[in-house]
Amino acid sequence: MNKSAEKALEVRGLKKSYGKLEAVKGIDLEVGRGEIFGLLGHNGAGKSTTIECVLGTRMPDAGVISVLGMDPAKDRKKLFSRIGVQFQQSAFQDKIRVAEACAVAAALYERGKDWKILLARFGLEKKVRTLVNELSGGEKQKLAIAIAMIPDPDLLFLDELTTGLDPQARRDMWQYLSSLREDGVTIMLTSHYMDEVDFLCDRIAIMKEGRIAAQGTPASLVEEASVRGAKNLEDVFLMHMEKETAQ
Repeated sequence: MNKSAEKALEVRGLKKSYGKLEAVKGIDLEVGRGEIFGLLGHNGAGKSTTIECVLGTRMPDAGVISVLGMDPAKDRKKLFSRIGVQFQQSAFQDKIRVAEACAVAAALYERGKDWKILLARFGLEKKVRTLVNELSGGEKQKLAIAIAMIPDPDLLFLDELTTGLDPQARRDMWQYLSSLREDGVTIMLTSHYMDEVDFLCDRIAIMKEGRIAAQGTPASLVEEASVRGAKNLEDVFLMHMEKETAQ
């Protein structure tokens, strides 16, 4: 791993089932510090369950997980102060204003970034008195990401981060995440936009039916699949999804 010998995240033999459904079937992952890592796959592939186990919000059935050198189940409180999380469907209280949502989030941390500066960074400085449910979809997405950055995290989890953003806003977000990487922040993201993944990610893993179907740099996976006609990352992804459909 060329980013750093030190791992921000390590998963070994992770398994999780819901009754008879095996959601995650013994996967291995590792993410280096200062790396942007993409976890890809169709809905139901096991991505969300994997991330929930990594965050300590769901207990795995088997496996070992280390996040920033800590056990997410045993060291959850300490770990909480060092990670940021943005979910695609971020839930905000009804009738809460933008400033209130940020203040509530900031109160959870002993130290962190000034949320007013973060709002300005995402073009939301004029929305502080606006009710969250009156924001556009893209504005809600920006707010969720701004709130995820309040703890000044060492490790940031992003779920479909640019959904609802216009093309220029997407590009601005890419540049912002690239700058975070330069500052040493580790990022783990999910996305269905292959151009985004190709631009941002140092390495990716493609999940299929609870297993890792492919893992490596975007360029190496395209080169490996080029013998089967792949010309870009989207071709690689679709090849694996076609296999999933055929099974």
